[in-house]
Amino acid sequence: MQELAVIEAPSVLGLRPSGVQDLPAALLDAGLLAHPAAVRTHHVRAPVYDPRRDPDTGILNPAGIAQYSVLLADAVGTALDAGHFPVVLGGDCSILLGNLLALRRRGRYGLLFLDGHTDFYQPSAEPTGEAASMELALATGRGPLQLTDLEGRRPLLRDEDVVAFGFRDCAESAASGMQPLPPGLHAIGLEGVRAAGAAAAARHAVGRLTGGHTAGYWIHLDVDILDDALMPAVDYRLPGGLTWAELESVLRTALSGDGAVGLDVTIFNPRLDPDGTIAARLTECLHRGLSARTDHRT
Repeated sequence: MQELAVIEAPSVLGLRPSGVQDLPAALLDAGLLAHPAAVRTHHVRAPVYDPRRDPDTGILNPAGIAQYSVLLADAVGTALDAGHFPVVLGGDCSILLGNLLALRRRGRYGLLFLDGHTDFYQPSAEPTGEAASMELALATGRGPLQLTDLEGRRPLLRDEDVVAFGFRDCAESAASGMQPLPPGLHAIGLEGVRAAGAAAAARHAVGRLTGGHTAGYWIHLDVDILDDALMPAVDYRLPGGLTWAELESVLRTALSGDGAVGLDVTIFNPRLDPDGTIAARLTECLHRGLSARTDHRT
């Protein structure tokens, strides 16, 4: 059975210290390590948070995020080199850059981007300069070089190696002036997921990610992909979203084959879940999704 290397990445450098930094502790307390293959490996401490928007890039904490991305990439790389499947617990969505940097050091990889938002803002359109609203744009090479050209490896992802899945923020992002998703990046919004069915849409996404020239793909899970009525413990809420059963189906589909090489979980805010019931349900969903990975590899 392939071990799941659980890496704690409680960075809020791309957001604010609202509570998402408590995500790793909450899921560990809820029993994430009870999965028979899970092993706790690294805790990657973030640099000091600076609430001032950087005047040169227009982004909060760009130097800290760049530094943290390298540290996180080292931890993820250690897990990969040991033959483990990294499960990275954020933090905000800017941790994606470190995870992808670990893969970029090794070659060409893809991304299954499970998120209620497309996170493709440019700094001029992001009201507070939060990189957690820009990480997909940064990962595909759009934005300040300090965050798009980590270790001289720009871009971390090619457009055609990305599937954005389950988002529902088109009206909001357009009204805010977010740059459009590029035509080469494959997008399956919430309506498309519902039209095809979650499992079928996930199979289509995986087919896109495994049918080209990549060595595998990373899975990014922002929990605000879930229906707001089921997952209110997030900072930026939007009506609608996937059900727990749909998300579990997507995860099981994405994790059941040989293509997936790692997973991160972001944005769950335990301070908005005082009795821990949402953390328990999220942990259950992750266990069920990850079982497809470990059962397949047994």
